[in-house]
Amino acid sequence: MTAQRTALFPGTFDPLTNGHVDVIQRATRLFDRIVVAIGTNTGKRPAFTTDERLSQLRRVCCDMPNVEVGSFAGLLTDAVDELGAVAVIRGLRAVSDFEYEFQMALMNRELSATCETLFLMPRPEYLFVSSTMIREIARLGGDISPFVPASIRGEVEQRLRSAGGGA
Repeated sequence: MTAQRTALFPGTFDPLTNGHVDVIQRATRLFDRIVVAIGTNTGKRPAFTTDERLSQLRRVCCDMPNVEVGSFAGLLTDAVDELGAVAVIRGLRAVSDFEYEFQMALMNRELSATCETLFLMPRPEYLFVSSTMIREIARLGGDISPFVPASIRGEVEQRLRSAGGGA
């Protein structure tokens, strides 16, 4: 019997976007097990708590049998080792993403020689979608329906619109 090939897809997911979901779905075809994990980023002040984002991920990924949802604090390489993951999945939208992600991949490999990073590009219709843009559109009362999974859209709109910023 062969061991399960596990990949870790880390992120803030604040909020989860259709671009994230696209990357998760495509990663499920490449690995036996995908762990989508919310990482604590001390440089960000999320609009949603970790528990709220975990709940959103669980609702969106509930029909993906080889996807697990979790969170981690500390170094990504430690989470990779704890999970026995063979790869880290990262979504790339643009060249600007690549520069940052490339540096992170090299640093992670320096910290753990077995930490491999696999870059996946979302489908073209999601190349420009970011959680930051979605938060801004929602705060200003715009339509986020093309960019956010339907099962969490109402919650995202309610939270972000109550954050203010409208005309």
